[in-house]
Amino acid sequence: MTRSTATTVAEYLAALPADRRAELAAVRRVVRKHLPRGYRETMAAGIITYEVPLSVYPDTYNGHALWYAALAAQKGYSSLYLMAVYGSKPLAQRLKAGFRAAGKKLDMGKSCIRFRRADDLALDVIGEIVASTPLPAYVAIAKAARTKET
Repeated sequence: MTRSTATTVAEYLAALPADRRAELAAVRRVVRKHLPRGYRETMAAGIITYEVPLSVYPDTYNGHALWYAALAAQKGYSSLYLMAVYGSKPLAQRLKAGFRAAGKKLDMGKSCIRFRRADDLALDVIGEIVASTPLPAYVAIAKAARTKET
């Protein structure tokens, strides 16, 4: 799929073929079920994002809302982005161990987990990772990282 121009999550999902929509929706249910309070589901950069609202943390490095997680339908696969994993070695290790324990192959970049079907994922551990970082803790991590940059 090329970059979406959808302005709502419903519009984004509706534009997908039925099989891709079903797979992305299954992963979305897990993310939404485990998402800590305060994060907002929205569309940004043509994908579904789960972000810290600018009203909570406006001083981001790029002026855009801080992303916590995201979901996207790519051309030949789908992606789940878990930004907290990128910044946390213990969470990355937990993710890898969870996939191994579930007998699943983890196809991952820095924060991007690629999958074709929801069943390719260790959804229990995905839920744990999503639930792992309350919004205030994530904002504190982002602020600390900004302090180190300057």
